[in-house]
Amino acid sequence: MSRNDTPQPCHPVILLRPGIGQQNPRGRLEVTAIDDLLARNRAVAEYYPVGMGPMPTLKIALLMCMDARINGHGAFRLNPGEVHLLRNAGGVVTDDVVRSLAISQHALGTREIMIIHHTDCGLARLEEDTFRAHLATFAGYRPTWAVQAFKDPHDSVRESLRRIRDSRFLLHHDAVRGFIFDVETGLLEEVFVEDGKPTGQHHPGSATPSTAPDHTEEAKAGAYAH
Repeated sequence: MSRNDTPQPCHPVILLRPGIGQQNPRGRLEVTAIDDLLARNRAVAEYYPVGMGPMPTLKIALLMCMDARINGHGAFRLNPGEVHLLRNAGGVVTDDVVRSLAISQHALGTREIMIIHHTDCGLARLEEDTFRAHLATFAGYRPTWAVQAFKDPHDSVRESLRRIRDSRFLLHHDAVRGFIFDVETGLLEEVFVEDGKPTGQHHPGSATPSTAPDHTEEAKAGAYAH
């Protein structure tokens, strides 16, 4: 076999209208992941439900890791319009997560929060200082945000629950629970901040000024929601 007969790698080629796909060095159009998703969207849009409002019908927000192995809707058989689904690297509570949860509760009527981390998380493989140093070398300066790497997802769930419980921006702190999703079985393990105490919840009568029920704020939430 001559050099000219050497098999060349196959590249998927789009035979669609101009402007779709990206041109490779050989001048042929390749299917990108975005093109693939656009095609899938056109296929499913035909069955998209209509008439839904912006307020989640189950009145709950889920915070999950962005890990591609976890099907956020499939894991709980969710239907469109039922929950707020927030995802980031690790499923950790950041300032932006608190921002979204505050809007979810005060303006859109949710009351419960479910925090879901998982086994075999990529953040458990990172070293905080090492990765920040890598980013500093890459960008020329260190990021202003924390990577929030961890070793044990149980500890990470507990930390996230504490941050939710202690946030003064949130309206409801009495129905916050944390779990670890097993990527091998698809099952959940509940994590508790303290032994014998539901995660994120306070003993009766132990509410602090930041977590005590505030009926004035609930009235405001109802006004925002409508």
